[in-house]
Amino acid sequence: QLQLVESGGGLVQPGGSLRVSCAASGFTFSSYAMGWFRQAPGKEREIVAAISWRGGITYYADSVKGRFTNSRDNDKNTVYLHMHTLNPADTAVYYCARADSSSVRRTMEEYDYWGPGTPVTVSS
Repeated sequence: QLQLVESGGGLVQPGGSLRVSCAASGFTFSSYAMGWFRQAPGKEREIVAAISWRGGITYYADSVKGRFTNSRDNDKNTVYLHMHTLNPADTAVYYCARADSSSVRRTMEEYDYWGPGTPVTVSS
């Protein structure tokens, strides 16, 4: 059974850092690109970052470029999102998703499996 499970969300102060993880199971993780999306209250879900099957190619939304880093460990079937210099605008539920390809994908329609999400709140 294919599963994606996020963890590591929580409350962090503005300017702080947080790492969220996504553990995958039930498929050949190393064959697929992965993505991170987020959805803030009252807003549409948006892509945050994506990483190719071997991690050599990454994509970042302009809003997080230079602050977030996407990485993966294919031996552990896990993808990570390292978030730095967080601000209240980063408050959202963060979702990982499996792309329908080994290459980086940027739109929701190109992702076929999703985790349940982990909430991140940036507040003092």
